[in-house]
Amino acid sequence: MDNSNFDTRAVKRLALLQHGGLKGRVGKTGLSLLRYNPEKIAVVIDSESAGQSLKAITGLPLAHDIPIVKDIREALQHRPDALAIGIAPLGGKLPEAWLVDLRAAVRSGVSIWNGLHTVLGADPEIASALRPGVYVWDMRREPAGLTSGRARARQLGCQRVLFVGTDMAIGKMTAALECDKTARARGRRSRFIATGQAGMMIAGDGVCLDAVRVDFASGAVEAEMMKQGPTNDILWVEGQGSFLNPASTATLPLIRGSQATHLILVHRAGMTQLQEFPELKVPPLTEVIKMYESVARAGGIFPDTPVCAVALNTWGLDEAAARAAIEAARAETGLPCTDAVRYGAGVLVDAVR
Repeated sequence: MDNSNFDTRAVKRLALLQHGGLKGRVGKTGLSLLRYNPEKIAVVIDSESAGQSLKAITGLPLAHDIPIVKDIREALQHRPDALAIGIAPLGGKLPEAWLVDLRAAVRSGVSIWNGLHTVLGADPEIASALRPGVYVWDMRREPAGLTSGRARARQLGCQRVLFVGTDMAIGKMTAALECDKTARARGRRSRFIATGQAGMMIAGDGVCLDAVRVDFASGAVEAEMMKQGPTNDILWVEGQGSFLNPASTATLPLIRGSQATHLILVHRAGMTQLQEFPELKVPPLTEVIKMYESVARAGGIFPDTPVCAVALNTWGLDEAAARAAIEAARAETGLPCTDAVRYGAGVLVDAVR
């Protein structure tokens, strides 16, 4: 059956599959959902932390403690509409042990949000249990009908802000979400453009860029811009990867597809080398800024696209050290700088003129 037409906004009660991910890096997707969509999450499934306090484990400012249970059977007692896989195991492959529970969830009328590389909609037992209102959202599938990029986003009248970074996994999505939240609070017609599975679960739509063939990657970004641009004043485009990281390939399609009017550089305070490549040293931020602006301009064929601000990730620093790091980055670059989570994104939103 065709399972491609569904409305994620209809989900009111979400179960979050987080086995072993509440206390480790592999659970980043689920932790992001807990931070930005806590009102939707009815229950968390984590066999390692069942019965414990979610607020105490995560430190998140949740309005109320969400129960943690050990398995799908217990989660069904909380009447979820959908189950989101909030953990990314090694290689992005679904552990075989989880498949039995996921099949049981679908048979019980619970849809699945899946950001893993394993395509659950292709599982015969899951596919046979799907019906109107019960679906599988396999995010890491290339959207149909894509074309190569044609720089069409230049025609849009809205501002287009792309978040670029000094490394992978340093807070580009978080900074974009905080800017979107602040812009909306100020009455702007603002939209977050998700380009990865965590962002898509939070926003309810978008494109998972690492599932798109390279020839169509900029076109996939462009398609999202053309869909959201006409009805918004400002688009905040979730960044992926980094030009500094040799394993990263997603940043250039984002620059070309978004045709950004502004860039915001995201950096982790005190980071002097790449996380996965410690032999590679991070250049001065001024040099990184010049590089991104030069690539965006492409020798002048595209308009100048300034890095207008620095979003500094000060996680792990105390208050005095965080403020000192922000001031140092501001002095080095001459640009507005703040930690959007710690101090709000007003400085970054103000920088987008």
